[in-house]
Amino acid sequence: VYIEKYLEKPRHIEVQVFGDGAGRGVHFGERDCSLQRRHQKVWEEAPSPALNAEERAHIGGVCARAIADLGYSGAGTIEFLYENGGFY
Repeated sequence: VYIEKYLEKPRHIEVQVFGDGAGRGVHFGERDCSLQRRHQKVWEEAPSPALNAEERAHIGGVCARAIADLGYSGAGTIEFLYENGGFY
């Protein structure tokens, strides 16, 4: 049995990141990619109008720390579903 939280109107948020492979990571902001058609992005908006400054700083910091902790090397994207102040 698999149970998953139901999100009524989630937003698709992507955070651009870069890691140097030596324990340092940065983020380059986020974008909202919620408008899609047949699973293809139709419109990408940055910064996301769904996030306030505090949420934006929080999720960017979380992503930068994750990249650093993983020892990730190169550019990448971390994707989330966002609804009512929560990132999933």
